[in-house]
Amino acid sequence: MHHKILPLVPGLCLSAAVTGAAVVLERAETALFGRAWLESLVLAIVLGSVVRTVMPIPAACNAGVRFSAKVVLEVAVLLLGASVSAGAIVAQGLPLLGGIAVAVVLAIAFSYAVGRLLRLPHELAVLVACGNSICGNSAIAAVAPVIDADGEDVASSIAFTAVLGVAVVLALPLLDRILVLTPLQYGVFAGMTVYAVPQVLAAAAPVSQISLQIGTLVKLVRVLMLGPVVLGLSLLRRRGGRTQSLPVAQLVPWFIVGFLVLMTLRSAGALPHAVLGPAHAASGWLTSMSMAALGLGVDARAVLRAGGKVTTTVVVSLVGLGVISWGLIVLVGIR
Repeated sequence: MHHKILPLVPGLCLSAAVTGAAVVLERAETALFGRAWLESLVLAIVLGSVVRTVMPIPAACNAGVRFSAKVVLEVAVLLLGASVSAGAIVAQGLPLLGGIAVAVVLAIAFSYAVGRLLRLPHELAVLVACGNSICGNSAIAAVAPVIDADGEDVASSIAFTAVLGVAVVLALPLLDRILVLTPLQYGVFAGMTVYAVPQVLAAAAPVSQISLQIGTLVKLVRVLMLGPVVLGLSLLRRRGGRTQSLPVAQLVPWFIVGFLVLMTLRSAGALPHAVLGPAHAASGWLTSMSMAALGLGVDARAVLRAGGKVTTTVVVSLVGLGVISWGLIVLVGIR
């Protein structure tokens, strides 16, 4: 057991140190300005990205940073289920759930069309479309083997979802003030437009607890669309005589199942009240730590290496996703 844990320690410590610095900066903001304009969740991503961009991360830290960005994140999302009640999304009913599914399909089609119009290769256009419309790197990683994408295409699409994902997290709270959204509307908008689950937490938490809860639920519905999308791509590929199956765990990750179980227990009042506070606090700290690790994995200079066509495709696709998401809010009548 020790030989598995020890290699993780340097990276875990680095991620925790960046998280601690983010917490200190948030408290300094509060002391100076009376409020924190940037929450520690967002600061952790920014600080991690700055560290990664200006200096190389020691090789000894790589394993722990990857562990923090993946496993620590998954545990944080699972624990968040104990803080979330399904009441908000249940109140909207099937129209919202069906609308999310339709919006994801429309976003994939729009993004793929943009990529092909800009003459991106088919495989790269599919990766960008699925990453943009579903769940960023996770969707790219799941789709890549199904369509036989090469490493260069995967690297280009992942680089952009990582860098642009951070930009969206920083910009969305500002956009909320411009559009004057209600907490429920903002939660749906954040859940529909932000790439990854932890980034939804960072984008929604500064606005309100309601935004955080509904944003997380909407995002998880988007993530669950990964299974049908990968299955559809696999069937299309099979028609051409080539296909590759994926394990069920990759289509429905364990931490999403755990989140839904805890959310159900919380909604039914089956969780002891004494565990709710510690679970919420642990989820918050672990989320910030995973944010720091995600930032440590983002080199902003990667954008310059990925090319203008990919840049344009991703940005236009993101704008299109925002328009589709706003249309969903209006059509479903979310207030």
